[in-house]
Amino acid sequence: MRQIVSSLFISLDGVVESPDQWQHDFDEEMGASLATTLETTDTVLLGRVTWTEWAGYWPSYDEGDEDSEFARWINGSPKYVASTTLDSVAEWPNSFLLEADLASAVKELKAAPGKGITVAGSPGLVVSLLDRGLLDELQLLIHPVIAGGGRRKLFADNSPLQNLELVDSSSTSSGTIIATYRPK
Repeated sequence: MRQIVSSLFISLDGVVESPDQWQHDFDEEMGASLATTLETTDTVLLGRVTWTEWAGYWPSYDEGDEDSEFARWINGSPKYVASTTLDSVAEWPNSFLLEADLASAVKELKAAPGKGITVAGSPGLVVSLLDRGLLDELQLLIHPVIAGGGRRKLFADNSPLQNLELVDSSSTSSGTIIATYRPK
């Protein structure tokens, strides 16, 4: 059975939205952690918002820039989009709209052959998968910054209690903590 993992940048106050606006540094250790994700996964799950934003950017990414490796990986990987409002995802090659209900579609993906499955961005999808018992691992790259109000947090204030087990943690040279959790 394939595993579903998510890696998210998060502030001390729980903000996951627009990390480009508050992420203070991107260091070598964070890069190595994310490179491991690319090496161990070959399928991407995306929510509608992240897919829409990325579909307008990554397919036309300039190969000469620093994110070329990620661009090649994301453009070449099958991307499954969880959306009830999109009619088509054909504009970004290798994208597929999940047509069954989320739980059924994800269970089929987990049962299919291949490496792991990663959730790229898509904090709403991450929470939905966690709530349904379908997320196997949640890696949080916790930045030593308070992003402030007006931005989306990973978990709403009225989220139900969920117990997670810390399975790995490390700190990076920039002070970011990389914490990996599994649902109990």
